[in-house]
Amino acid sequence: MKLKRICLVPRLRGVGGMVSFQAKFAAGLEQRGLAVSFDLDDQPYERVLVIGGTRNLPGLWHARRRGIPVIQRLDGMNWIHRRQKTGWRHYLRAEYGNLMLAFIRARLADGVVYQSQFVKDWWERARGPIRTPSWVVHNGVDLSVYTPGGLDLLPEDRLRILMVEGNLMGGYEHGLEFGMLLASGLASSFPDAEDQVSPDRVELMVVGKVSPDLRARWQAWAAQVEISQTLEIRWTGQVQPEEIPLIDRSAHLMYSSDLNAACPNAVIEALACGTPVLAFDTGALSEIVGDHAGRVVPYGSDPWQLDPPDIQALLRGAGDILSNLVEYRTAARKRAEAAFSLETMVDGYLQALNTI
Repeated sequence: MKLKRICLVPRLRGVGGMVSFQAKFAAGLEQRGLAVSFDLDDQPYERVLVIGGTRNLPGLWHARRRGIPVIQRLDGMNWIHRRQKTGWRHYLRAEYGNLMLAFIRARLADGVVYQSQFVKDWWERARGPIRTPSWVVHNGVDLSVYTPGGLDLLPEDRLRILMVEGNLMGGYEHGLEFGMLLASGLASSFPDAEDQVSPDRVELMVVGKVSPDLRARWQAWAAQVEISQTLEIRWTGQVQPEEIPLIDRSAHLMYSSDLNAACPNAVIEALACGTPVLAFDTGALSEIVGDHAGRVVPYGSDPWQLDPPDIQALLRGAGDILSNLVEYRTAARKRAEAAFSLETMVDGYLQALNTI
């Protein structure tokens, strides 16, 4: 059957999927002449793609009864709430989300698209394999929007370390702590950068949602440490998506702080802008960054238990990037062009949708 119309079931809030994916994928389908529905009652359509989970389980069941295949796009599972206190409301939402995703995967989906090999392995380890077909399709970005810039866009008087996370709250505050330790370590002893980077100070630019109390606490800490004259914290808060490319281009490197991340868009966007990525080797980071587009270093303990990481390994990784900045920037863009275009992403999902 030649597909003419596909129903995209929007994500259940707080559970898997991304609004940005929905918009990008819908646009990609329309460019290929396929119509898009966003409501299971808005018929006809030949396939259903569930972005994560949905409460409309009867709608999925009725679609299957009509002979319409259902594909589920899966992110990772909620897990932070089981390692530290995040409040009972957050705990219940996280557990409900996991159960919803698992039920659709096991009982209603005719096939599953995982965002990374790490995600596929995680689900099969935690919930067991499934008999239905599965695929791994990484996220993608518009390579004509997320483009690299020259070294002249980098600040000359500071070494800018960028953190881009949608939310550094709800149990993810540890990422900010590791970023602070990285920035302070670099400010204490600048790596030998072979004149590619000769800063007067280190700036940690934090893009994303941070609680006022946490921000105030770390700002006070930064002002009290011995190297406070060479360490600056810049808080931008949440920014508009169209601002991200310019921010990415302005950083010497991006530190990805999310532990056991499924397939972080922020990392792919940074690579597309030619910004090398520094991260601990957890989740899909080594799978995404590869061997030359940045440095993914050993965590040094158990990230699933939120054990303290090896910050010295992170500092050494930063030194490697800064000592060969031009080479890493070139490799970052090439990595994005080879694996993370929107066209590649849409083609991967269409292959899955056409197979069932």
